[in-house]
Amino acid sequence: MLSMFTLTGCGAAQKNADNATPTGNPAGISTETPAQGTLTVKVLDVGQGDAILIKTAEETVLIDASDIDERDKLRRELEKAGVSVIDKVILTHPHADHIGGMDLLLKNYDVKAVYDNDIMRDQPIYLSYLRELKKRNLTRQTLKAGDTLSFGGGATFSVISPDEKSVSAWNNEFQTYLKNKKTDKSTPKPKHNFNMESIVGLLTFGDFTMLLMGDAEKEIEIGLVKKYGDKLRSNILKSPHHGSKTSSSPEFLDKVAPEAAVISLGAGNDYGHPHAVTLKKYDSRGIKTYRTDTDGTVTIISDGKTYEIAAEK
Repeated sequence: MLSMFTLTGCGAAQKNADNATPTGNPAGISTETPAQGTLTVKVLDVGQGDAILIKTAEETVLIDASDIDERDKLRRELEKAGVSVIDKVILTHPHADHIGGMDLLLKNYDVKAVYDNDIMRDQPIYLSYLRELKKRNLTRQTLKAGDTLSFGGGATFSVISPDEKSVSAWNNEFQTYLKNKKTDKSTPKPKHNFNMESIVGLLTFGDFTMLLMGDAEKEIEIGLVKKYGDKLRSNILKSPHHGSKTSSSPEFLDKVAPEAAVISLGAGNDYGHPHAVTLKKYDSRGIKTYRTDTDGTVTIISDGKTYEIAAEK
């Protein structure tokens, strides 16, 4: 197991597709690029998980890949959207409800490039994901705060979390655990909240902005507020952590000041998402709320100046 992680953990971005390597952006917020055509963002109805489909004039991008038992929903949503080629897949963090559909994607779609946060873990679904990448000779690339990806058509994705230091700290701790376990099987596995290294990014298209939070929690939100302040302001917020009370802190919402929030979640889920306290925060700030369990797939279309939101149901 240790050798697998040593071989597959890339640590720094490596190029495996044209124009796929993230560029440095020390500020972590994208510079203005003229918008071309339209940008379409679909927060897909894939049950209790995340899968966000982004289409520009040049590329099709998928951020997260739903859960293991929601693969049929993911396939159905991608078929409805006419997707056969995916230029970029970005996995925000290695929880099953975000990477569960990677096996489906790699086996049934033409995936050009894959990005994740380079975090290590020994969960079976995560190891399966690494094996499928290796089979297809596809090198996963790392995204960290300060990186910017072009999605084509003038759309950019500026990564503002996680920082390299936090990822490296966990990876070092995990590698030490694996080494110790070789000689002492009773070595306890260290506990870790992988939500805290979620890839967080600002999608910018002309004057339109959407903040994509993965499952980042309050501690990360407060750090972003301190670091970026008013630069977090966005038209749309992809609600962090499925509308959980662990996220959407008041300080964060006040800085982002979104006009609308989209929550990705499954009906009747075991976690009670979205939590009432989160919905109350949105309502008290006049944030229009959309949720995939009641609205189905939520579609945002922008020409770079204005935008429209449509609920499927």
